[in-house]
Amino acid sequence: MTISSATAFAADWVAAFNAHDLSRVLSHYADDIELVSPIYLDFTGGATDMLSGKEALRGYFGAALDRYPDLRFTLLEIAEGTRGLCLRYHSNIGDRIAMECIERDSAGRARRAICHYVDHRAQGGEDHGS
Repeated sequence: MTISSATAFAADWVAAFNAHDLSRVLSHYADDIELVSPIYLDFTGGATDMLSGKEALRGYFGAALDRYPDLRFTLLEIAEGTRGLCLRYHSNIGDRIAMECIERDSAGRARRAICHYVDHRAQGGEDHGS
């Protein structure tokens, strides 16, 4: 993976979410995607933080886009790795900084994503860095 492909992936991923274009968002993910996110706990009533498969992801992201019609991400940073990338971005929902590490398959689609969040309000600050 090259930094240009990581940058292109990240830019299109953010643009797809900001457009609330579910099909375009899902095009970034492999059919056998595994996603781990503390936010997913909210959608499962605390039952699990992990989902498997693109259809499960479609249900989750579709519900999230419906629940948060004003959702908007601002990309702050991209870190490149040999098998994937990590994105650091701001989400306007809950004023969170997200750090999402994505392992990509040979076609460049996300096959595993692990999400982490910082709520600056809960930590007593407002600085988002960049």
